[in-house]
Amino acid sequence: MTLHQSSELDQQLVRKFLRTGDERSFRELYRCHTPSLYPLALRLVGGSESDAQDAIQDAWMRACDGLKRFEWKSSLRTWLTGILINCIRESNRHRRQRNEEELSDHHLTNTVGHHSTTIDLEEVIEGLPTGYRHVLILHDVEGYTHEEIATLLEIKAGTSKSQLYHARKALRQCFDRTQHYEARNG
Repeated sequence: MTLHQSSELDQQLVRKFLRTGDERSFRELYRCHTPSLYPLALRLVGGSESDAQDAIQDAWMRACDGLKRFEWKSSLRTWLTGILINCIRESNRHRRQRNEEELSDHHLTNTVGHHSTTIDLEEVIEGLPTGYRHVLILHDVEGYTHEEIATLLEIKAGTSKSQLYHARKALRQCFDRTQHYEARNG
């Protein structure tokens, strides 16, 4: 199915859902878009399946409320991604307000143990500070441009570029530490 065909189908399903409240139309939208939203949510929340599921649920509830105002200036998937990101950011804010400890650069440093000779890339990415992780995933995994990321995250494109630079630098340092350990301990 081409992007244009997907967009037409999305528009038909949304119109039917809004006009009649047709549950089958909503389920079809959910089935079409959740498989790509879930892995993104999982990465953005740092690997917690329950947090990812909560974020997806919250995003779909908000999307249902906002569908009548959606203007189709972007694809439905991009719009849903923005809602998902906002849900995750809001959840992170609430966690910080409840004084839960947020991951720090120190956590990233300790992600690969002193005796480990392999790197779990997903684990290392989960250990990145939230902003770094979000930009890295949106840019390098999902393929968004810095301008699109700036819109989605409500930051400047320069901030997106800076956070991507720092995320990649942190990943390189992690890989370098592992290579150094392997070289020393053969």
